[in-house]
Amino acid sequence: QVQLVEFGGGLVQAGGSLRLSCAASGRTFTRYAVGWFRQAPGKERAFVGAVSWSVGTTYYADSVKGRFTISRDNAKNTVYLQMNSLQPEDTAVYYCAAHQGHPPRLTRLEYDYWGQGTRVTVSS
Repeated sequence: QVQLVEFGGGLVQAGGSLRLSCAASGRTFTRYAVGWFRQAPGKERAFVGAVSWSVGTTYYADSVKGRFTISRDNAKNTVYLQMNSLQPEDTAVYYCAAHQGHPPRLTRLEYDYWGQGTRVTVSS
């Protein structure tokens, strides 16, 4: 079992930056892939990006590629989502999720463990 907790959400002006953290407890990420998803009001939960913990390969949705970066810190058992050049359309609740093995899956139905989410609001 893996328990995930997200931190770092908040209110930011358009063009600003935030860094989200996803910390794991119970088990380490070593044997898992970790993904980031987001859900805006009235919309489906959408893939943002993912990383294979052991290999380090990252994947990004076209909507965030070039603006968002996923990184990992094995010592802290934490995955980060650095978000730059934020725009109002990035407003959503952001979730981290995990599944066993790699490469990372790109759809939410394939993830087994989820955090509670952290809210990001980008004002215009």
